[in-house]
Amino acid sequence: MKHIITGGDGFLGTELAKKLIARGEKVLAIDIKQTPSAHYDHIEYMHVDITDKAAVATIPVDDDDIVYHFAARLLVPIIKRAERQEYFWSVLYEGTENLLDHLENQTGCRKVIYYTTDMVYGHTLENPRPESHSRIPLGPYGNAKYESELLCEKYRERGFNITIFRPRLIIGPGRLGILETLFKLIDKNLPVPTIGGGRNFYQFISVSDCADICLAAVEKGVPNEAYNVGSLGAPRVRGLLKELINSAGSKSIVIPTPAFAVKFVLACLDKLNIPLLDPEQYLIADETCILSMEKAKKELDWEPKDSDTEMLNIAYSSWKESLEKKA
Repeated sequence: MKHIITGGDGFLGTELAKKLIARGEKVLAIDIKQTPSAHYDHIEYMHVDITDKAAVATIPVDDDDIVYHFAARLLVPIIKRAERQEYFWSVLYEGTENLLDHLENQTGCRKVIYYTTDMVYGHTLENPRPESHSRIPLGPYGNAKYESELLCEKYRERGFNITIFRPRLIIGPGRLGILETLFKLIDKNLPVPTIGGGRNFYQFISVSDCADICLAAVEKGVPNEAYNVGSLGAPRVRGLLKELINSAGSKSIVIPTPAFAVKFVLACLDKLNIPLLDPEQYLIADETCILSMEKAKKELDWEPKDSDTEMLNIAYSSWKESLEKKA
């Protein structure tokens, strides 16, 4: 048996591969790039574009293998609105369809672990949000993930076991994305604005915890279920930012802003094709978006280990270290 990871060179794929190596497992990383890393001395790598159906059909899969589907496009870098639909759909939906079609028609492998996103939920209608929360995504990214979940549900009816994970923002050493702007402000002692008053609660999830819950799902036989993936005890945005500023020794201050006005300006900039944030990010920026973790605890015997404050501080320290190495 081997563990096949699409998006295997990515943030989560690399973390999971390292954990599997430590367990003595056989790993095949599938990606369109191969970053220099010592862990590749212990695993196989195969260059495959998930959007290329013929290329996906060349992935060697045995009946008892487990496939982890992480290949994706993210909300960062920010894409102009006219390009978003095709940009996300081609990888998130069509790529998933290519993979599942290959497994069904050319292999006997039926166990898949798939990472989607909590953005399939859209606006918060229940707090904390359970897995049964309405799925009403707010844009092309969340919608492509939502439609790919529906696709997975169809394949379950055809004999697949597909565990779906819906994470909050995944962070850890080396992962920046939307956080880079925040880190730059703090590093330069500049004011840190919030969208709204910053009294809403915010939840992260560490890349290590994301990999661990995959292993927990494998131990449980890859359940045909969807699970939220987030931290415990999420703090308010304002408190989280103040903790980071203090930890960094910065003189920055947190500045609340009127959410409706900021969203209006961001929407106008988006229409002018000079987006600063994706609408799926700023439309919920002043909401409390907390995922319930009860189902994962009950069914997978899993709980996250890392706290939001620790995760953010570690990510900032890692970013600072990378700057010093470049200097």
